[in-house]
Order: sequence, then structure tokens, then C-alpha cells
Amino acid sequence: MAKKTKRSSRKESEQKVSEHGSWVVWRGKLIPSRGRPDKINSLFQVVAEKLPYECLNDVKKDVAAQGLKTNGIYLAHDSMGHVRYAGRGSIFTRLAASKKAHPLELLYFSFYVIADKKHEREVETVVIRAASPLLEFNDRKKRTTIDSGNIRDYEGGTFFYERQKKKGRKKGKK
Repeated sequence: MAKKTKRSSRKESEQKVSEHGSWVVWRGKLIPSRGRPDKINSLFQVVAEKLPYECLNDVKKDVAAQGLKTNGIYLAHDSMGHVRYAGRGSIFTRLAASKKAHPLELLYFSFYVIADKKHEREVETVVIRAASPLLEFNDRKKRTTIDSGNIRDYEGGTFFYERQKKKGRKKGKK
């Protein structure tokens, strides 16, 4: 008997939100695959993973322009992609404050807007427990190349922000 696997959601990129260095941040929406019941409620309303801190204000403005909530779970990552700061509350205010306090250590941020606020505390608890050994700032060797997870791992109907490598030749190379 053949093993059936769940079809992943299809992503639909809608708008370029920000562009800094070699990264472009897009806004889009996950479209449920055929055969997925319409009655499935997604845990997340908005998902953004490992976006460059230089894009924080652009993403904040776009989230507000879309009329989306700005409270939820937030993470600040170092250059290796490790979570160094995590919490729950006003996403962009807290992320900006953590970057100001640790400007050299933090390079990326993630945030998750929970559709039903009653689940925020549980999600925050899971994140803090999973990342607890790394939730201290340190002087580890920094690198700028990190990969994020597959955006299609989330339920269809979820808004997402995704960074992508710019296409084309790099400036100065022939």
C-alpha cells in the first residue's frame, strides 16, 4: 500500500516589502492545497522567519498597512541563526529595543502572530524552553549565511514574510 502524504500549501507572493543587501523580503499568503478541509483553523495569522533586522521598519509599516495584529511571539537571532532573545507582546517595539541594546549581536528577527490570543502564552513557553540554553548573548564567531525553514510547513491561509536571494549577477562581476 502506497504511503499518502499531505500536500503542502502553495505560496502566493503578493508584494515586495523591503530590500537590503542581498535579501529581498516579500509578503504573501499560503493557499491551502486541494482536498484540505476549509474548516481547519490555522494557529498562526502571520509568520515571518529570520528576516534581516534592516527590514524591521519596512515590515512593521506593511503589517500595519495590511491591518494585521502587531502583538504576538517574537525572536531575535544572532548571526548563526540562534535565538538570543524571545518573548511575547508588542512585536516591533520589543524587537527594536532588543536590537538597540545589542546592535552587534542581533542580525535577524522572526515573529508569529497567533490567531487566537489565548494560545500566545503556550507558544511562548515552548519557544523559551526549546531555546533556553541559547537565550544569553555571547561572543560566538559570526557568519552571515543562514537558511530559514520551508514556509510551506505552516497551514494554508497564513500570511507570511519570506526573504529570498536576489536573482541575477552580483554588481562588479562580469
